[in-house]
Amino acid sequence: MKHLIIVKTGQTYPGIKTDHGDFEDWFIAALSHPSVTLTVVNPVLGEALPHHGDGIVLTGSPAMVSDREGWSELTANWIKAALALEIPILGVCYGHQLLAHALGGLVDYHPAGREIGTLQVRTTDAAQADTLFQGLPTRFAAHLTHRQSVLSLPEGATRLAYSEHEPNQAFRVGPHAWGVQFHPEFSSDVMSAYIRQLAPALENEGVSTTHLLESIENTPDARALLERFARLIAER
Repeated sequence: MKHLIIVKTGQTYPGIKTDHGDFEDWFIAALSHPSVTLTVVNPVLGEALPHHGDGIVLTGSPAMVSDREGWSELTANWIKAALALEIPILGVCYGHQLLAHALGGLVDYHPAGREIGTLQVRTTDAAQADTLFQGLPTRFAAHLTHRQSVLSLPEGATRLAYSEHEPNQAFRVGPHAWGVQFHPEFSSDVMSAYIRQLAPALENEGVSTTHLLESIENTPDARALLERFARLIAER
């Protein structure tokens, strides 16, 4: 059996948690594999980061990487140590940004503001030869909600995907570490719940929540990345 560590870097809103579960629940469901055991660790609560295991997934968070919180910087250093051991890593949203930050990339608020909803992500030519991304359509639907972004990729990183709003939707560093800004773990119901939760802020920003809700669709190609990552861990 292989051991995959889910690093939980925050928690969802209480109402969403009550109705749909929390971050780790969504990842556990998508990463389930008969040859992979899953362990959740929460450094936000002061839980010690364990031995790196056979693979790592870094979740999203309501926190901001640019705040450089103690637990976050500690996790960034732990990520660097895992990379030196060539342990496969997949960072999602905050995890994507933290991976970039750990390696010298620039993370901060996106100058054009928030990106949210089910949107189209496009892959680069490099994605077609990538272990995790190869075989994906050149354009696929993905769920998104973020205000901060990877404004500059780490030196040596390969850009794998982008959207109209976000030039760095996905990247790879070395052979085994990936970051994705979108949320492959989100279901359509969870995406809807986030839009409803954030409706007051969105309306203040001049964003139509009605349009966002009507545009939600299933995202099987994005979700497949989690299944592929679990399989990659199992087969190493």
